[in-house]
Amino acid sequence: MARRSYKNAPSKKSFGRKASTGKSAGGKKKSSKRPSAGRPSAGPDADASPASGDKPKRPARRSAVTAKAASPQAGSTSAAKPSAASTRDKPQRLQRLLAAAGYGSRRQCESMIEEGRVDVDGKVVSELGTVVDPQTSKVRVDGVPLRQQKLVYYVVNKPTGYLSTNADPRGRQRVIDLVPNSERVFPVGRLDQSSQGLMLLTNDGDLAQQLAHPKYGIRKVYRVTVAGKIDGETMRSMRKGIYISDGFVRVEGAKILKTRGRATELEITLREGKNREIRRILARLGHKVQILRRIAIGPLRMGDLPVGAHRALTREEVRRLRTAIEHSRDEVENESSRRVPTGGGTKKKRSGKKKSAGNRRRPEGRSDVMARRTQRKPTTTKFSFKPKKADEGGGSVIGGD
Repeated sequence: MARRSYKNAPSKKSFGRKASTGKSAGGKKKSSKRPSAGRPSAGPDADASPASGDKPKRPARRSAVTAKAASPQAGSTSAAKPSAASTRDKPQRLQRLLAAAGYGSRRQCESMIEEGRVDVDGKVVSELGTVVDPQTSKVRVDGVPLRQQKLVYYVVNKPTGYLSTNADPRGRQRVIDLVPNSERVFPVGRLDQSSQGLMLLTNDGDLAQQLAHPKYGIRKVYRVTVAGKIDGETMRSMRKGIYISDGFVRVEGAKILKTRGRATELEITLREGKNREIRRILARLGHKVQILRRIAIGPLRMGDLPVGAHRALTREEVRRLRTAIEHSRDEVENESSRRVPTGGGTKKKRSGKKKSAGNRRRPEGRSDVMARRTQRKPTTTKFSFKPKKADEGGGSVIGGD
């Protein structure tokens, strides 16, 4: 079969190049340079109109590398976000300023303001949401001028028996006792006293608020050992969700790692942190938790950190943690927007007419049955007397229907 030839097709040597128009092969290549602004173009063909059939040349596109290297324009959304250190000197709410200075979490700082322990420019401020300028305002806490502390971040492998709180009136062991506390750090989130594993301690109130707030939905991974064997139905119930005393809860992910004897080891991922959530979910499904250990918070991993030991986070780990917070918030917002009905569903509307309660039949109890029996009227048998032929003895027979 003969190969089909195409008119004006480029040769093999010039494959991928633009075919020249109006010139024979081997001619001098036309310069593609544009005349500079305000300067007359040189050459006799500068003012000539393009030949028929020729298309005006498009400006060359910038390569991806050049586009990325170019600096963003003013007002562009692709500009880099300011760091946490740069935002501390801008006007902001008082509780956020205190949290950034290391006085505790947002809620703890709000309690300090409501108790009247904070004054701005000599006046006690007890109203939440007051905006102050750190550059011009003088803020004092308990009479001591506000000072910007160095932000520190520690990862701790919490042992069992330690409390994840800053204050305990009974004087029990606290997880903050395992790290240097000169910067007044506090734990981010909680692990109950009988649990162990990864905890983050910091004096960065903004980061702690983002990690603990449910709208950001940071993933936390746990290794859990439970009594008994877990079947597929239990795994589906955890993923699908169940109801506990706090409402509807479900896990983000769950998988069986191994089964040994009468115990099963699981890996469970959560995006919300209700009080003792994993223990209550498994207890609702008939399994008691024997060991619960957190191994990850977002991109942070426990690694080979010994129990009771701690280490400081690197700048790269803090940067990856902030990036994960932003990505997780976007995921939560996208999921919530998909759950909102758009109005185009096929669900039938309910009629405005309500059913009367009298038409519904209530199931009868034993007392209802006994009452109905006692109120029943005695039945009487109706007899019809029909004359019948007399028998041989001359008597008559009385019959009933």
